[in-house]
This record gives sequence, C-alpha cells and structure tokens, in this order.
Amino acid sequence: MDLTRHIHTFGHYLKRRFGEPVHKLSLAGDFTCPNRDGTLGRGGCTFCNVRSFGREPAALSINQQLEREKRKTDRARRYLAYFQAYTSTYAEVETLRALYDEAVAAAGVVGLCVGTRPDCVPDAALDLLAGYRDAGSEVWLELGLQTAHDRTQALIRRGHTLADYRDAVRRAHARGLKVCAHLIAGLPGENADDAHATLRTVLDIGVEGLKLHPLMIVRGSRMAAQHSRGEVRPMALDDYAELAASLIRHTPEEVVYHRISATAQAPTLIAPAWCASRWTALQAIGQRLQERGGQGSALA
Repeated sequence: MDLTRHIHTFGHYLKRRFGEPVHKLSLAGDFTCPNRDGTLGRGGCTFCNVRSFGREPAALSINQQLEREKRKTDRARRYLAYFQAYTSTYAEVETLRALYDEAVAAAGVVGLCVGTRPDCVPDAALDLLAGYRDAGSEVWLELGLQTAHDRTQALIRRGHTLADYRDAVRRAHARGLKVCAHLIAGLPGENADDAHATLRTVLDIGVEGLKLHPLMIVRGSRMAAQHSRGEVRPMALDDYAELAASLIRHTPEEVVYHRISATAQAPTLIAPAWCASRWTALQAIGQRLQERGGQGSALA
C-alpha cells in the first residue's frame, strides 16, 4: 500500500524538496541524558531499556558511522545525519559543533535531524542548529514529548513537563527551526481521548512534524517488571491502528509524519508481538485511512 496517498510522509516531503530519495542515517554521539546521569534522576524513563543507561562513548567516529550506515542502503545518494541515540543536544555547544560539523561535511549529507528532550535545548544549541539551516542544510529538531499530560509524565518518570516542551518549541520557532514532536500512544493510564488531547495541544503550540509510536515493553526497563505483574498492558494491533488512523485524520495536511509506528526485535522486545514487524501496523493503519479518508480528512 502506498501510504503517501493518505499521509504526508517524511520520505515524500524530502523527495519533493530534493528531487530524489533522501535516506536518514542513525548516529550515536558521546551523549547521555539528565534523567540517567543523576542531574534529574537515575534509571531513566520507565519505558527505557536499562542497558542504555550508562554513558557509552561511540565506538566509531561520526564519519565511520555514516559510511557504515550508507552501506546498508542502495536507495539513495543523499542523506540526513540523524543524531538519534541518547539526548543529542546534552553537551557543551563546542562539542555539539564538532559532531554536527563532521556530519554535515560528509559526502551526500544534506542536513541534520537531532533528537533530544524539551528540557535540553539551550539557546546556544538552537543558535547552532539555525546556523546550519541558514547555510542551506535541512534541519529538524526532534523533541521527545511523548504526552501532553503532566500526570503521565510523572508516572513514567519522564523528568520534564509540557511547559518545558512549550518553551523549547517557542524558542526553536523564533529561530525558524522545524520541530518534530515524538508521541507515544498507549501510555499507562491514557486512552484515546488522552491521545487526541495531546495531539490538539501539540498542534495548538505549533509543529511541523510528528512521530507516533505505540508503547513497547522492552527487556530491562521498569515497565518490563510492571508488565510481568500485569500492571501495564500494551495496545492490541487493532486498537493502535484505529487510534493512529484517527489521529492522522485529525492532523492538518501540511504537518509531516516522520513515522506512524515503531519496531523492535527479540530479545529486546517483550510486547506487543506485532511490533516485531515493520509492515503489520503500517498496513492496518493504511487500510483504515483508505476506507475512511486520509490525513486531515476529519478536519473538513
């Protein structure tokens, strides 16, 4: 199924801008997280895998990682350097500059995607990212909000609030930076109405992109123990597909969906089993959008 008929996908957005496919290459810098290193807490969010809690320096340089990731795809000649691991603005600005400079200087790299927390984007980091944008790079600031409900943020030990997200977006937009918000569906204590309330809040604040994920229970997380005691239950495929399709239909057409599901593999993945397949959720969501209308159709 061609999801671009129903969703404003990131791949389609990039192809229109650059005239050819652009592939996102995941990178790891020598970052940690304030919710792991003791600044805000230790152990991280309850859905995080504890094996990633330590500060593990990247074994390869940024250039070496880029070359390794390029070899995994033959579908593109242009790339976005995606600083995905840990909190990728959580360092002194000169450290960030050295990492980002190495990435954008690599052959074929046309821009940066930087994943981080809303409480870890000081003005200096935003100014740095705006400089790459001003030099012609495609730049996205990816903010892990997860939910707009502070009660849930506290429950999952996220360590920040909606106010932190609102402030980060305001300062990013003041510099003309594009923001992609990460949202998790199926968090403990939340239902479909809560998910729609989160979407409305994010849209009201202003956002250029969205990443939607189902809650996954992964080995080594606090939630894995909660799941084993029956305290946390991830969404069934049909329930997630229904909710995701509804959220997409309530999203304005101009907002770019960077992702509408997520995957993990054994032995890391505990539940739900359907998250082991990349296509299962995409097909289920796509079928519903085909039958009921695509992105933005519920806003007409």
